[in-house]
Amino acid sequence: MSMERIIRAVAGTFVLGSLALGWWVHPGFLLFTAFVGANLLQSAFTGFCPLESILERSGVARSAS
Repeated sequence: MSMERIIRAVAGTFVLGSLALGWWVHPGFLLFTAFVGANLLQSAFTGFCPLESILERSGVARSAS
């Protein structure tokens, strides 16, 4: 699986998970949803993604495309 697909899968999982926690546990978890969204937005403009750095350090290779 390419790094981009892993990042999308993790971001989607975080968004859906935090929405579920915000709905069923405590509305404060919606702040995590906002954090993920803000991180995706800044990544679109700056090209910096913290998860990408973590994946590179853990040995996940960038796709050749």
